[in-house]
Amino acid sequence: MYLWVKAIHLIAVVTWFAALFYLPRLYVYHATARDNGDEQAISYFKTMERKLYRGIMTPSMIAVLVFGGWMLYLVPEWFSQGWMHAKLALVALLIAYHHVCLIYLKQFAQDRCSKNHVFFRWFNEAPVIALVAIIVLAIVKPF
Repeated sequence: MYLWVKAIHLIAVVTWFAALFYLPRLYVYHATARDNGDEQAISYFKTMERKLYRGIMTPSMIAVLVFGGWMLYLVPEWFSQGWMHAKLALVALLIAYHHVCLIYLKQFAQDRCSKNHVFFRWFNEAPVIALVAIIVLAIVKPF
């Protein structure tokens, strides 16, 4: 049973991270289209952003949390290990990042986002750092 739960958890992680990487990239393009006055592209990006967030990103995050929680239920001794505490802290930060993405989604939808494409290029890097750290923690278990 554990291996099935782990497999589904990892599938959900891959899907969630794909969306965490792609949505801010859409924000880069959206901000560029806004600055260029390309109304057709802006409309297109609003639709893509909404569908990605609601149809893929959020369900994936929920699946990550459900199946990750299930694994912790199956292996409760992980709660006493430092690597798991660090990993859970990073997951909490990713959940916060996920919700910040929603704030920008709503701002773009209402044509009131003032951030530029350079900001979103940097914003897009945060999940990469988290992914590297989480993988190292889960595989190497350094502490």
